[in-house]
Amino acid sequence: MLTVLAGLGLGLSLIVAIGAQNVFVLRQGIRREHVLAVVIVCALSDAVLIIAGVAGLGFVLSAAPWLVVVARWAGALFLLGYGLLAARRAWRGGEELVVDGGDAPVLEASGGTGTLTRTRLAPVILTTLALTWLNPHVYLDTVLMLGSIAATHGDERWLFAAGAVIASLLWFTALGFGARYLGRWLRTPRSWRVLDAVIAVVMITLAVSLVLPVLDA
Repeated sequence: MLTVLAGLGLGLSLIVAIGAQNVFVLRQGIRREHVLAVVIVCALSDAVLIIAGVAGLGFVLSAAPWLVVVARWAGALFLLGYGLLAARRAWRGGEELVVDGGDAPVLEASGGTGTLTRTRLAPVILTTLALTWLNPHVYLDTVLMLGSIAATHGDERWLFAAGAVIASLLWFTALGFGARYLGRWLRTPRSWRVLDAVIAVVMITLAVSLVLPVLDA
């Protein structure tokens, strides 16, 4: 049990931070749009990465550091693109959250047109996968660091991994489904423009921070 709790604690310490993936999950939760699918993809992806790290993929990354460099540039380009799209939404505006009597959210274009602007499932899933698998920090933290620490637990390393997987599932579930309670503050187009502006700053800052170590080397 102590090994499971150790994995749970480390998993939470690594995942509970402002990052591209968490910001996206938060936004989908506020929009109440494909939340379950996003949570499942994030939790399953983390589980695969944790298992891979415990199984020894971390040693591969240590032997081939160029893989992390490739992931840095690919992730930076994706984050930059997503950040620019968020900046464009913030500049143009046009979204507001309307909650009907059944507590079901509807995203409308401002101006009273009432046009539904719900995003399809496929682009949301692809964005979630990209934000997860193109993030080099996930390989450094989840695979390399967590895998190395799990190895110190010997035969109980899989119990450690189970704790980390549980931490990921708990966090994304709480973040995705808990975010809906923020909707009351995001019912105007202006509040959504502020949110998208914050998302743009976070994404572009993360993109720059990813490539700075490579440029300084």
